[in-house]
Amino acid sequence: MNLRKTKIVATLGPSSSSEEMLARMITAGVNVVRLNFSHGAAIDHINRADIVRSIALKLGRPVGVLCDLQGPKIRIGKFELGKVTLKTGDIFVLDADCELGNQYEVGLDYKGLPQEVQEGTILLLDDGRITMQVDRVKGNQIHCVVLSGGVLSNNKGINRQGGGLSADALTLKDREDIKTAVALEADYIAISFPKSAADVELARSLIKKAGGTASIVAKIERAEAIENLQAIIEASDAIMVARGDLGVEVGDAAVPGLQKRMIRMARAQNKLVITATQMMESMITSPIPTRAEVSDVANAVLDGTDAVMLSAETAAGQYPLETVQAVHRIVLEAEKEYFIQDRAHKLDQTFIKTDEAVAAAAIYTAQHMNVHAIAALTQSGNAAQWLSRADAEVPIYALSPDKYARRKLTLHRGVYPFPIQQENKDRDEILHEMEQVLLEQQVVKNGDMVLLTFGEPIGSPGGTNTLKIIQIGEHREK
Repeated sequence: MNLRKTKIVATLGPSSSSEEMLARMITAGVNVVRLNFSHGAAIDHINRADIVRSIALKLGRPVGVLCDLQGPKIRIGKFELGKVTLKTGDIFVLDADCELGNQYEVGLDYKGLPQEVQEGTILLLDDGRITMQVDRVKGNQIHCVVLSGGVLSNNKGINRQGGGLSADALTLKDREDIKTAVALEADYIAISFPKSAADVELARSLIKKAGGTASIVAKIERAEAIENLQAIIEASDAIMVARGDLGVEVGDAAVPGLQKRMIRMARAQNKLVITATQMMESMITSPIPTRAEVSDVANAVLDGTDAVMLSAETAAGQYPLETVQAVHRIVLEAEKEYFIQDRAHKLDQTFIKTDEAVAAAAIYTAQHMNVHAIAALTQSGNAAQWLSRADAEVPIYALSPDKYARRKLTLHRGVYPFPIQQENKDRDEILHEMEQVLLEQQVVKNGDMVLLTFGEPIGSPGGTNTLKIIQIGEHREK
């Protein structure tokens, strides 16, 4: 049994689409796969989700599916020769009416950009690799002076230093892609470039209208999102620390501190958090990571992230399997040093929900008894989420008859979901079944002390309200 607490999200692409490679990556520790809707057709994503779930079923490992919407990525158009080389001091024009670019100009896919910049605006292209300053705006043309040159190729992104571009978070493409994500039963849908809680709420209404139940991940990658961070977290089920575009807009030096703040805020609100972007970038072409990348992954774990995400490393890199294996071993080592600062988790607060109070009681008990594990019988997964957020030192086994709940729990730190059959069974039979599942999965043995949490009456809707201490193999209350 893999007892790594922090989860691994791996992006699928040409390097990781074969059944053989997917099976090896899942076996190596991938918990959630990311389908990047910036690339590929709807049928490609549907087929990949089907293959992943088929392999997961064969391996007996739950795997979640996260669909990542493209969002309003503001890009240049294409060049006649595919790319140009710009030098510092060059005059270059971003022209909304240009169809095919050359050494002196290129088109824009975001036609409103000329109306949103003015003389002196700093534009960052290709994730900041090329910098331009707006000299003047004439109609649909933005005349710029190149401040920092380099090779500029087709469809590279544009950011405005400091943020402030008004493009809607959900494009027409995103709205159609939400329907595709719902059709393939996505467990999580990531919203790109949300500026406010309203963007998240709109996405939720569109998911619901399409008949979906996916949880929403808000990707924090705009300067405006930082200003509205509290409200965005409240409106979301999870956030992603999307360090690429965020670093371009707010400056790279600000990102590490913001990462820590975002993880801290998300955890305080019992929301999930994924740390992403360039975590193992060198492994796109190298079989081993740099020491800086090792430290980066480890620090995200020590910050308390629920998951770390791999992008091009597994989607298009030369070593997708080796990258997953490297992250797995780095996380395991980092978790040995993880210090739980709040030992009395929320015990000075008044609990509003019964299941949160039971979770706190279970954590407190686990800290003061020789407990081997906590097993939560849960229909929705909420009980396991409370336990996860309280940072249990012992593993949390979420036993649920609902496959959708089990798949969502693949993203929760320290939670390991298993199926359980509880239909037409009474209370004692279900408690016995919980014990049997743990034994069959070989995560406990006879004589181990285990905490069980569940709701009574069992089978009725409602939150967890019961904590029971058992010794595996002995059916008596302590």
